[in-house]
Amino acid sequence: LHWMDIVAAVCAQRHCGETCVTASVNNVSFGHPIPRASIVTLEANISRSFSSSMEIIIDVWIEDTQSGNQTKCNEAIYTFVAVNKIGETVKVPEVTPETKKEKERFDAALRRRQLSLILAGKMKADEATELKALFSKN
Repeated sequence: LHWMDIVAAVCAQRHCGETCVTASVNNVSFGHPIPRASIVTLEANISRSFSSSMEIIIDVWIEDTQSGNQTKCNEAIYTFVAVNKIGETVKVPEVTPETKKEKERFDAALRRRQLSLILAGKMKADEATELKALFSKN
């Protein structure tokens, strides 16, 4: 998890050009074990930014040293917040998704954020429009 946090921090800082701190580790999913001496690649991307926070998804890949094929083995979702030199939050640039995968992750990030706010008591369930849309009948 240490390396994932570092990779996510670099991604967040590159996006906004500010110091970024870990606000939460939202999810870590382990799909496959990572054998000893594996070649591991961590790829971090910002799925969505909010006012001062950014959701970052890290994809972890292992490489077969014989074939060069890569297999996704883990995924993690972090939230980082941008702060200035005195620790006050600062506004971060918006994210504009382009690919289908980026658009899916962008939309899902808002649902995850709304759920997190509800669980923290910072949002009422009936205000979570994106979550409600999942369960409403068309």
